[in-house]
Amino acid sequence: MRTGVQEASLELRHGLRLLSPQTILGILALLLLAGPWTRQMFLQQGWQSEYVLLLAMTGSFALTPLMIWVGHRWGLIDVPSERKIHSEATPRIGGIAVYLGFMCALWLATDLRGTGLNTILIASSLLLAIGFLDDLIELPAWSRLTAQVAAAGLVVWSGTVLTLFPPGPVGDIVNVVFTLFWIVGITNAFNFFDGMDGLATGLAILIALFLGVVASQTNQAALGFLALAVVGASLGFLPYNLRIKGPAHIFLGDGGSTFLGFTLACLAVKGEWADNNPVVSFSNPLLIFGVLIYDMIHTTVERILTGKVRSIKGWIEHVGKDHLHHRFERALGSRLASVSMIFALTISLGLAAMVLRKAGTEEAILLLTQACLIVIMVTILEHAGRR
Repeated sequence: MRTGVQEASLELRHGLRLLSPQTILGILALLLLAGPWTRQMFLQQGWQSEYVLLLAMTGSFALTPLMIWVGHRWGLIDVPSERKIHSEATPRIGGIAVYLGFMCALWLATDLRGTGLNTILIASSLLLAIGFLDDLIELPAWSRLTAQVAAAGLVVWSGTVLTLFPPGPVGDIVNVVFTLFWIVGITNAFNFFDGMDGLATGLAILIALFLGVVASQTNQAALGFLALAVVGASLGFLPYNLRIKGPAHIFLGDGGSTFLGFTLACLAVKGEWADNNPVVSFSNPLLIFGVLIYDMIHTTVERILTGKVRSIKGWIEHVGKDHLHHRFERALGSRLASVSMIFALTISLGLAAMVLRKAGTEEAILLLTQACLIVIMVTILEHAGRR
């Protein structure tokens, strides 16, 4: 239990960080970038993508120290416990800085009217609020899941639906069910990776980067801007969340990880990733999100086989150290090595997705088969390491 002197020392330390030179520099850079003259210059030069990236990155970088101070000042912290791996009380509201940097970039640098993306932004904003509430009072798992299904339903209602099956009474229903399952599943899979310093933030950068590149290849500018905003906001937050020496200064929290996972999942549904070839189009997000999908399937199957989970309610509420990053840490003996390995897997699968633009059905199936073989080899090595 902290003494009054310790509390005062911590508050002074975080107050100094709030006034640090890099924080002041970040605020000045944000004000400069947000100015009308700077905005006009970037847009007239055709540098809209670069402007979105810089605004989002600078915004989250400048605002994260404020969230660190607020977190310590108002007790919005993640306290160490048996089910968690960090050893210091750490603020868990970093997602707010990421969200504000993201929205600042889209508000100042883009016009999304008529793109159908505003509903995704509204739904993801609602989930950020629910996640922030969960960080405050720890909501029941079923209420979080209900909110995610409702937000996904709002997106589906707006017309953003997977088209895996031909239109018709049965096909339409199946497409809606698959869309809801994809969005909610990816949202939770991403949230599970917010368990090591920099892991979820780095994954958001890589997944959004690959989505942005493929969106650019397929001439989907609006999707590319949203992806770049995620990349920039996550990059600005990363220096505070992943430190080579010392623990993270701040975590994304459930609000931040849910917001990022939901936004990325919806971008995958919204995009058209190939011309008139649903197999190739669906293969792109499967590869880009491959690590998340693999972890979700692996942990679910293992928990069922070992009797840890016996019902849907048990699956929703179960919390354990059996996710991919935990398993890699045990096998490699280092959290940094675990995070690096997951990044490498994500990059390898994402690079495969980039070559699918002009590929046919056969090439897509071969690349998916290759991805499956990679995760099978990883699984074999994991289990061999355990023995």
